[in-house]
Amino acid sequence: MQPISNRGGADTAPLAYVYQYSAMKSLQEKLSKYTAPQEAKAAGIYPYFRAISSEQDPEVLINGRRVLMFGSNCYTGLVNDPRIKEAAIEAIKKYGTGCAGSPFLNGTLDLHKKLEAAIADYMGKEDAMIYSTGFGVNLGVVSALTGREDYILWDEQDHASIIEGRRLSFSRQYKYRHNDMQSLEKQLQRCEPDKLKLIVTDGVFSMEGDVANVPRIVELAKQYNAAVMVDEAHSIGVFGEGGRGICHHYGVADDVDLIMGTFSKSFASLGGFIATDKEITNFLRHHSRSYIFTASITPASTAAALKALEIMKTEPQLQEALWRNTRMALEGFREMGCEIGNTTTPIIPLYIRDNFKTFQITTDLFNEGIFVNPVVSPAVAPQDTLIRFSLMATHTPEQVQEALDKIRKVFRAHELIP
Repeated sequence: MQPISNRGGADTAPLAYVYQYSAMKSLQEKLSKYTAPQEAKAAGIYPYFRAISSEQDPEVLINGRRVLMFGSNCYTGLVNDPRIKEAAIEAIKKYGTGCAGSPFLNGTLDLHKKLEAAIADYMGKEDAMIYSTGFGVNLGVVSALTGREDYILWDEQDHASIIEGRRLSFSRQYKYRHNDMQSLEKQLQRCEPDKLKLIVTDGVFSMEGDVANVPRIVELAKQYNAAVMVDEAHSIGVFGEGGRGICHHYGVADDVDLIMGTFSKSFASLGGFIATDKEITNFLRHHSRSYIFTASITPASTAAALKALEIMKTEPQLQEALWRNTRMALEGFREMGCEIGNTTTPIIPLYIRDNFKTFQITTDLFNEGIFVNPVVSPAVAPQDTLIRFSLMATHTPEQVQEALDKIRKVFRAHELIP
């Protein structure tokens, strides 16, 4: 560490050095008190950053061992599709590996414009913008749309990216109880009638797997002159004709002002989009900071998303297989007496309601050859900790049954089921 230069002369330079060193030492001392990961590792139950050395398929390779993957968000199972891999390779050959700039400046390719047009058509909207990540979409859109005199209304269980986006906004912000339409209406009644109001909700909630009451949200938005934004990250590829998501499933897509999606799940790629009216995209292209100040989505990711979109629109058997697996798993968990909440989707929460036990069960299942994700506080309340079990279209019925059998074995050992 170099001493800080100081115009006061050599005698004061060491003092500046001491101040800098002291500040860094204080930061290290404060952060060193966070020892939860070390404690979990010492107990042999640390469940994160498990390095996969194979494709993200229903079966993956970890530490030289085959494990069934029930922790993936690729509901379509397209992440290892050879057609998508070939499209990505061809894009690299033509465009290189990156764009070296943001879309605002030098980072826009004709391939990006092609994907934006395809997404707009797919979602039935006038225009679409693609971002480098789905998180960046919510961060940049939610923070930019409304002003100091306006309102953001959000579900208490919205995704973290929505939470961070609204934190960056200067708008007044009202939280409503999870999927509680009476609570939403009470919050709308608190808003000044002549100010902008934006209701933001997940379409499918990423941890609990339940579905937002989008039709009622649309009704309330019309009644109170509000705009609606729906995060379709976990519902595209799952619901709606051609996998278009929950808004299309309910037939209210035309009444939803902004539809958000991510390419990192059913699209088997990386990036995200917002589909909406041209007036809104025109504003966002010049004000959304996570769009303007982030390098563009790579050519390979863009081409992969385009090919996945084509497949989702033309191969309904993917959705059929996904829902076959989902019904089988839901019936199996209910039959064995697991607490799974209100889910009706391929995201199935298995409630444990104890942080330590959630880690322990995740480890036990991994040792049995089943990969699942633990969800503990602060991601959820301590009394709501769970294991997140998620399905792909490419799981076989035999793989789903094997997972059910091994979960039954582990849950019985922990006295969670009879």
